[in-house]
Amino acid sequence: MNADELPSRPRDFAVFPRARRWLAVGCRGVVMLLALAGGLDAGKFYPDDPVKGDPAPRRVEQAKRRKLSDYYDFFLHTFSKPGESQAQGKLIPAGAVNTLGEVPDSAWYQNRHGRRRMSVEELVRGPGGQNQPVDGPWKVLTGKSEGITPGFLIEDARGGKYFLKFDPLTNPEMTSAADAIGSSFFHALGYNVPDNYTVEFKRDQLVLTSGSTIRDEQGKKRTMTARDVATVLLRVPVKSGRYRATASRLIPGEELGPFRYFGLRKDDPNDIVPHEHRRDLRGLFVFCAWLGHDDSRSINTDDFLVEEGGLRFIKHYLIDFGSILGSASDKANSARSGNEHLFAWKPSAAQFFTLGLYVPRWARANYPHLPAVGRFEYENFDPERYKPEYPNPAFANRLPDDTFWAAKQVMTFTDEEIRAIVKNGRYSDARAGDWVVKCLIERRNKVGRTYFAQVLPLDDFGVRSGKLEFTDLSAKYSFSAAQSYSVAWSGFDNATGQKRALAGRASFDLPEEMASAGNETYYAAEIRGPDAKKTLTVYLRKRGEGIGVVGIDRTW
Repeated sequence: MNADELPSRPRDFAVFPRARRWLAVGCRGVVMLLALAGGLDAGKFYPDDPVKGDPAPRRVEQAKRRKLSDYYDFFLHTFSKPGESQAQGKLIPAGAVNTLGEVPDSAWYQNRHGRRRMSVEELVRGPGGQNQPVDGPWKVLTGKSEGITPGFLIEDARGGKYFLKFDPLTNPEMTSAADAIGSSFFHALGYNVPDNYTVEFKRDQLVLTSGSTIRDEQGKKRTMTARDVATVLLRVPVKSGRYRATASRLIPGEELGPFRYFGLRKDDPNDIVPHEHRRDLRGLFVFCAWLGHDDSRSINTDDFLVEEGGLRFIKHYLIDFGSILGSASDKANSARSGNEHLFAWKPSAAQFFTLGLYVPRWARANYPHLPAVGRFEYENFDPERYKPEYPNPAFANRLPDDTFWAAKQVMTFTDEEIRAIVKNGRYSDARAGDWVVKCLIERRNKVGRTYFAQVLPLDDFGVRSGKLEFTDLSAKYSFSAAQSYSVAWSGFDNATGQKRALAGRASFDLPEEMASAGNETYYAAEIRGPDAKKTLTVYLRKRGEGIGVVGIDRTW
């Protein structure tokens, strides 16, 4: 079967090679049975490798709306280990990856800045950039006076609907800046995120109608009054008669509620890789550590049933970035946040047995007095020690090749690009923006230095002028001096996985026999550096007159 003969909307995964590969993580028993029955193609590589995107999704007519209790989620993850965990001596590789170790485009993730460098304008624009609410009266549809952050659901003159979320009185600009900056970064990193805008408005722009409603403290819905609006606005900062807020445009589609960081969604036929084993969710750990997103839990995700290009499917979003970059939404983040879980036995015991005299490393960090930032720093930051508010199964399952994939994305952001995105925060105090930029640059460098050291940090493989070439990322970013690498070439039998050593091949020049080799012939180049444990095997395929890299395997 040729790549151009593959069905565009597969009904049977057993006849669709790339789906078999992604099924291998979540449905290994089924795949093995199918393979034994001759229902699956044999071979390490398939004609369409390396794939750049998921197959077209199966149609989803309807799915159930589900709610998630924040308290239940906390206790479940704190006192048990949901999902499948890594076991010593039996590591579980990531799923939802192609043969190069990259994450294909999907309903979860879209390759952006890491694959195709975005312009500064694209980075600043984020997921939308042209859909901010128009000036003029805003109809208040519903109000939210309870909970951590008060707000409104409004409709502008064009019919656009937005959630208005505010800063706390103690920290003007903090939450709204974090939300605007966070949505731009996570969009550039590849995730589906809301279209957020920082807006300023006067009280008289909020207009009540006969349909305006609010829920009281008992959770009962009733008609909203001018007093309800005033009650909300009394809890938020006002400057020169103007209020500042994040206007988060409603995500199109039917809202289905949060996804979990483990297991599968049973009413989604396209959800075939357990979430704790998806590379885009394992690698999210690195992005959250970099940006200080300790509130990275299921409650801050959302699934939507959407229709795009004539296809109806479930799309997965990250939402609510008001608790990053030193913010805790309703107040400045605590020094503990990002350094310890909300509850853990070991630090609790340390405090108990020392009568509170033990001072952990993170408690000695210094923070400048910048209310618009909260608590954000870089000197004590160690990406490997980062912890979300409570354990996350996908984060816990991360392996060095997962974090290497993510660290590559972080390192693509230049100082100038970081500075441009931070301007989306619209800080009135230039010192606040400068501090966030400095922290992100320094934290970025720590991310790269930490995770490039865990594997052989070679990337950007390609065949040029009859030679296998690559980039040493540690040397590129000045984390280490350029290293010497050795290579051993082999012929590779794609059907059996057997290798045939080629004598006398010690350079990165392509084997001479490759010039006369037949179509669909494979070769392997095993590369070693100073650390014998860290190796990398590059697989090449000859197709017609062309020779290209088709796969990469890493060990550490």
